[in-house]
Amino acid sequence: MMLERWLFSLFLLLVGVFSKASGAFVGINIGTDVSTLPSETDIVAILKAHQFTHVRLYNADAHLLKALAGSGIEVTVGVTNEEVLGIGESASAAAAWINKNVAAYLPSTNITAIGVGSEVLTTIPNVAPVLVSAMNYLHKALVAANLNFQVKVSTPQNIDIIPKSFPPSTATFNSSWNSTIYQLLQFLKNTNSYYMLNAYPYYGYTRGDGIFPIDYALFRPLPSVKQIVDPNTLFHYSSMFDAMVDATYYAIEAANFSGIPVVVSEAGWPWLGGAKEPDANVENAKTFNNNLIRRVLNNSGPPSQPTLPINTYIYELFNEDKRPGPVSEKNWGVLFTNGSAVYPLNLGTSGQITGNGSAVFCVAKSDADSDKLQDGLNWACGQGRANCSAIQSGQPCYFPDNLENHASYAYNDYYQRMQSVGGTCDFDGTATTTSIDPSYGNCIFTGSSNSSTRGGLLPPSALSPEVAPGSWSSNLQISKLQLLISAAFPALVLL
Repeated sequence: MMLERWLFSLFLLLVGVFSKASGAFVGINIGTDVSTLPSETDIVAILKAHQFTHVRLYNADAHLLKALAGSGIEVTVGVTNEEVLGIGESASAAAAWINKNVAAYLPSTNITAIGVGSEVLTTIPNVAPVLVSAMNYLHKALVAANLNFQVKVSTPQNIDIIPKSFPPSTATFNSSWNSTIYQLLQFLKNTNSYYMLNAYPYYGYTRGDGIFPIDYALFRPLPSVKQIVDPNTLFHYSSMFDAMVDATYYAIEAANFSGIPVVVSEAGWPWLGGAKEPDANVENAKTFNNNLIRRVLNNSGPPSQPTLPINTYIYELFNEDKRPGPVSEKNWGVLFTNGSAVYPLNLGTSGQITGNGSAVFCVAKSDADSDKLQDGLNWACGQGRANCSAIQSGQPCYFPDNLENHASYAYNDYYQRMQSVGGTCDFDGTATTTSIDPSYGNCIFTGSSNSSTRGGLLPPSALSPEVAPGSWSSNLQISKLQLLISAAFPALVLL
């Protein structure tokens, strides 16, 4: 009995240490409107290869939940919009849903949350009257199964239920939803859950009639004369993303609630659009998602809540080609279904993206003039004597075949070789230094600590034969959790 109590106490201690040490996370949404979706085991292999630690599903697919067993990946399962009404009208239906879709997979599959519906208030408003009833019934079923501390219940809502999100300090929820919003916030407060926000700066920019510059939507620095400032609080907003999150906090406060964290359940940028969607392109998508990851992993909150990290799920893993609507609606994925990346992306699996500790890399600026980039690339590979063999056709850094990617590799190779004798990272203003390792897949940048570890990805054997590692770089540090576990095992042996 004493041993069991000691082990239970140790478990709680480890959980507490891990929660504090892990910091903010970047997860991924998995939509399934895909013509050739990989098998469930391949999807999990892809998630592991790219070291995703959190996923959100839009349903409770039995095959995928089984495949996720033993992976350690934290899973948010979804109640579909079609299921909300039935569950909201029947406690027994809610209990059956929990037994079938949650309890049956725990603890092997690490289900930690349930997302009830998807933007119910704006997509199926007729179901709104029973939304919180559905959430209550599901929570009570979790309590009955003694799972309410493991699994939280929330519901993702679009930023559009806040009609005017700028300035953030004056944001309020749409008054026509006052009753439902009050019930929702009361539920989240009572159950120690969180508000799930779908925040899309892409739409904020493209539907904004030019009010805000695109740099603001893409997390790019703004000149001093174009700073975005809330006139009431004088808070400066460096990105539309931060403003949307802060608007949500202010709206919650305006409804007389506090202490409810905001988790961004969807955020992303489409990489391909139709003729009338010029801002849906690879460069913007790469810039947005890379900057989003950096923003989230700095562990800070928006200006009004600076100590509250913004856990965020990127939308989305694969392109959903079966979705209706414009071209952009089908092209939000960061990976192709074979596991390769649509564009290079650096995903940190802890609160820090560390490279090789103190390493500094030299990369091309995403907004650099193309002619100057070409001149810089030519100089680095010529007079600068950078080793540019890796960006030649057929070599590991050739793709993506664009000027910024090739220039980044050449700039960095030159910089790593020449900085000790005065070489700089400037290239006529087209380059900048970063502590984030730009390596991806088989493309290892000079100076990376991953020169023998394939950019931090699992080896090809970790995937099915047809799935190749993609273009992500992720570096792990020994965590306090690992150290504590190592220290705990000798004590277990002594007992």
